[in-house]
Amino acid sequence: MKINNFSIGGNEPVFIIAELSANHNGNLDIALKSVKAAKRAGADCIKLQTYTPDTMTINSNKTDFLLKGTIWEGKNLYNLYEEAYTPWEWHEAIFDAAAEEGLICFSSPFDKTAVDFLEDLDTPAYKIASFEITDIPLIEYVASKGKPVIISTGIAGQEDIELALDACKRMGNTDIALLKCTSSYPAPIDEANMVMVKDLAERYGVISGLSDHTMGSTVPIVATCFGAKIIEKHFILDKSIGGPDASFSMDETEFTEMVKAVREAEKAIGKVDYTLTEKQKKGRDFSRSLYVVEDIKAGEIITEKNVKSIRPGFGLHPKYLNGILGKKFNADIFKGSRLETGNF
Repeated sequence: MKINNFSIGGNEPVFIIAELSANHNGNLDIALKSVKAAKRAGADCIKLQTYTPDTMTINSNKTDFLLKGTIWEGKNLYNLYEEAYTPWEWHEAIFDAAAEEGLICFSSPFDKTAVDFLEDLDTPAYKIASFEITDIPLIEYVASKGKPVIISTGIAGQEDIELALDACKRMGNTDIALLKCTSSYPAPIDEANMVMVKDLAERYGVISGLSDHTMGSTVPIVATCFGAKIIEKHFILDKSIGGPDASFSMDETEFTEMVKAVREAEKAIGKVDYTLTEKQKKGRDFSRSLYVVEDIKAGEIITEKNVKSIRPGFGLHPKYLNGILGKKFNADIFKGSRLETGNF
């Protein structure tokens, strides 16, 4: 997958997305400062959400529309989205600010009008949010634009994933990534199930990654070790800003630490390679080898008392010990000498 000048997948570094979401608290200046902060923190991308309350739901206080059992308890859906949405007239300025910082910028559209709007901004990719994975007409419309499609799977069963993938493929779009996600805010770490990152890639033949709502960096690190090529995390300039997503978002310091940890995890993973580095070869100096441990006269018999496997590793390999026991020394040898093939 390629998004502008970023290649994603294969041996490329993990693509790290800072999700701005509602973390501007209704202030464009905060949104623009957040772009700069995301760059400083090491993000590759800043991502928006493109909707209005009216493209998401209706303003109703009927039971179906009231939020229960979440951090947004007591709000209705319309009120939440009214508080959280990013005004569409801000998008161009945020896209431009990202470009100035060398960041990719794209968004999650929530209806066809948002897709059309983002097309006018020449968005380089699209993200399908977890709760939209069942909106097959929306996914088809997004996929028809021929740009990379990144899909979160937070509420998806296997059938939902397959329907979404089929929708993309019907539109001739196979440039797809699937992100493991736990749609709880914040998400419990024991529900992260990071082995799914590897399974998504292998089962569906796509790039896989993580959209994370857990606290801290542990889950992104584990995801990296399971082959994640995309990691998305909510980003906030300063948690004191407040807002509906602040409690499970990372500030600049936390995000910077996460990026550092992910980059170190990438280096630690390495590759399957049994050849020794120069440092490892040097380390063999401290391995065991065969040494003469008593003063010896020519003609004496090699025994386990006068030849031992000890450190350092400059003598004959210990694998030869059993085969040479009982043989005779052919010269006088002093204690502490390396045993060599010419000694017997």
